[in-house]
Amino acid sequence: MPNRLETHRVVAYNTAKQSENKMHDDNVARRFGFSGGLVPGVDVFAYMMHVPVARWGRDFLSRGLVEARFIKPVYDGETADVDATEHNGLLTIEVFSRTELCATGTATLPAAAATAVSLSEYIAVPVVAERKPVSAATFETGNWLGTTPRRWAGQDAADYLADIRKPDPIFAREGLGHPGLIQRVMNRVLVDNTILGPWIHVGSRMQLLSAARAGDEITARAKVTANYEKKGHRFVELDALVVANGTTPLAHCQHTAIFQPREQAAA
Repeated sequence: MPNRLETHRVVAYNTAKQSENKMHDDNVARRFGFSGGLVPGVDVFAYMMHVPVARWGRDFLSRGLVEARFIKPVYDGETADVDATEHNGLLTIEVFSRTELCATGTATLPAAAATAVSLSEYIAVPVVAERKPVSAATFETGNWLGTTPRRWAGQDAADYLADIRKPDPIFAREGLGHPGLIQRVMNRVLVDNTILGPWIHVGSRMQLLSAARAGDEITARAKVTANYEKKGHRFVELDALVVANGTTPLAHCQHTAIFQPREQAAA
């Protein structure tokens, strides 16, 4: 029988009010039909990660497999409830806010990493020399994209853990990087290589390969696997290896985003 786990409840926080992505700005988000600025999907993802980390601890950070899809917005200051059930080793995770289902996901702990990846299969490239305004052709299928190296250490690491609300104490205690940081690096694949208008992260799949440590220099090696229009939105799909210090694969990720929402694409 499925086992219902204790609800993880947080007061959501919009960490991106000042970011380039104005979908996190109240006024711009309302133009697209939302009630206000969206809490970033990568932070909702971080809320969801509380469940498998609490269930499996360090083992999950080294080989866990997780998928998440973002359905409706979570708003700044609103309560978000992360509910989960476990059945036959599978965690089914749902996020509710304002009584609406906002995100769904699953997590498992394979005996070994579910996908075999090699560092040499993922090409390391620098970010573009000059970012240009996004267009439908910006993310050409088959192109490789890189990111500016990122580090979270000291106060930056402490601030991040505070921002994502009540993370498992293992991160501060053992000086580990949170899986949500990997998702932030995946977003940088888009942001570091073009000037985007408002855009939306809609889903991710992530096979963790090694636990990140606070202070690691983290980059992504990403290949564009799809660029398509659906219901007036322009989507991009990425396949990437996220790497620490140029040598250690941290996660194999698939990342999907609407890089030109319908109103903007038609403008």
